[in-house]
Amino acid sequence: MKIAVTGKGGVGKTTFAACLARLYADEGRKVLCADVDPDANLGLALGAAEEDLEKIIPITEMKDLIKERTHADEFERFFKINPKVDDLPDKLAKDINGVKLLLMGTVKVGGQGCVCPEHVMLKRLLSNLLIQRDEVVIMDMEAGLEHLSRGTTDLVDRFIVVVEPGARSVQTYHSVQRLAKDLGVKSVSVVANKVRDEKDEKFILDNVPEEDLLGMIHMDDDVSDADRASASPYDMAPRTVEEIRKIKERIDDTAAAENNRR
Repeated sequence: MKIAVTGKGGVGKTTFAACLARLYADEGRKVLCADVDPDANLGLALGAAEEDLEKIIPITEMKDLIKERTHADEFERFFKINPKVDDLPDKLAKDINGVKLLLMGTVKVGGQGCVCPEHVMLKRLLSNLLIQRDEVVIMDMEAGLEHLSRGTTDLVDRFIVVVEPGARSVQTYHSVQRLAKDLGVKSVSVVANKVRDEKDEKFILDNVPEEDLLGMIHMDDDVSDADRASASPYDMAPRTVEEIRKIKERIDDTAAAENNRR
């Protein structure tokens, strides 16, 4: 199972990704989470202590490792585009409540279409997670798919966009749909978060096709309390976890149906 979770900042995609990962881990599944969001806080949402996370260096900031694996010259004009990365998840991942976390980092350069050792390393490692690993892989991404390529997107079992009941958030869903189509992705699913009442539910149902909607997560003060306590919502917000459990069941049922058709 390979899942990419995306959405605008603040919609709750990290909360969703973390609870989904913990649910799989509690089933005894091997789970690896890749935090690809520049505003990385998946570790806290999984339940890690802040002081432990401060010791983790994002992979894109491991300059010596990147230079060693890509054989980049002094000016980064020449380097390998297929560096060895298959050993890195096991070497660098930190175990948090049964979930292995990889802090990927981001490439801090201007413009788009950057080809540099850090970018090559990041894309190569993501490809390895999708192709070679036998765990449940959950990627917490920013609101775009630029880290993925046409050669790897067809290996993602499900793209999930987390949205709020609002026009701008739903617009992000449509933008991800267009990006995914350009990369050859057949379908994009939606999870609606921070749903407050029947008006919010109606807005989601009016703006997201029923076949794309995995489920809704209602506003829960316990999630905010967990955030203020730097704790995992999985340990403090049972109502939210139960709603995510139902979404997970739908993901699993859909995956089983697709496998049967194959």
